[in-house]
Amino acid sequence: MFCNLFFFSLDCRTRQAKTIGWSISRFVIYIDQCWKMEENKDASLLVIVMDTNPSQRIIRENPHHLTQCLDSIVAFANAHLMQKAQNKLAVLACHHHATEFLYPTPGKPLDIRQVDGQYEAFTLVEKTIKQKLAKVISEAPRLTVPTESLLAGSMAMALCYIARVHRNKPAGVKINSRILVVTGSNECASQYMTYMNVFFTAQKQNVSLDVCALDKPLSLLQQGCDITGGQYLKLPQLDGFLQYLLWVFLPEPLTRCKLVLPPPVKVDYRAACFCHRELIDIGYVCSVCLSIFCKFSPICTTCHTVFKAPAPIAAKPKKKKMKT
Repeated sequence: MFCNLFFFSLDCRTRQAKTIGWSISRFVIYIDQCWKMEENKDASLLVIVMDTNPSQRIIRENPHHLTQCLDSIVAFANAHLMQKAQNKLAVLACHHHATEFLYPTPGKPLDIRQVDGQYEAFTLVEKTIKQKLAKVISEAPRLTVPTESLLAGSMAMALCYIARVHRNKPAGVKINSRILVVTGSNECASQYMTYMNVFFTAQKQNVSLDVCALDKPLSLLQQGCDITGGQYLKLPQLDGFLQYLLWVFLPEPLTRCKLVLPPPVKVDYRAACFCHRELIDIGYVCSVCLSIFCKFSPICTTCHTVFKAPAPIAAKPKKKKMKT
């Protein structure tokens, strides 16, 4: 189109031809700069940690809920990729015994047949995630008693993947990374220390942590969202799961301030004791390793520091009554 316009201008007067040619050249340079700016736009890396533990109450009561949540997460992941060509995606399955990458898969990608009417990248994401998750569930050991999910370890693995992507990125490319945790498990106070390490590591790496709680409120994960500047949502109903994902978690953290989102919840900053792994209001803190205990112990079970027993409080002497 530009060449036809330029040659057409040569048939006009010389001065007019030079003016039109110069204008078209400037326009071509502007379009080329716009294309380069489009190519150099910031990329967004979304890592989804999906809790697939069969001990979750919503899955125990109705196993079909796992399929429903999986379909919503796949649609949400494809919506993230559709926003920008530079966007990246990773999906992890957090089970009761291990954490596995569902997407991307290491090595050669799966040989998946193209579906008519669907973008091939979306087909690859959907088929890969479903095939890998089916393999993880089939190979998982059977549970005899309910077991907690390894959420803290899964988030640590997500941070390692984000660090590797940032280390291998081309020069001049900026990647904004965030983690979305989707879980219906209960509070896991036994993983308190790992949670805290993950939260402050994510804060140092400028990684936002978003949490979507499907069942009960999770105070520890609320702390992580508040520390890293992420969004926490206790899902009101499972039927609108996809709508809440697209509304609350699809926008990037920098644009959420311009949207009407659910108001932030009051964060419960209680710590978990190291002896019983329960959240406490008042406890004893080791002055050496900062371990927290709900009851006084003369020896710290973490660093084995010996403390002096508190001396008994001396009773005040009673005043003698004056004889009259």
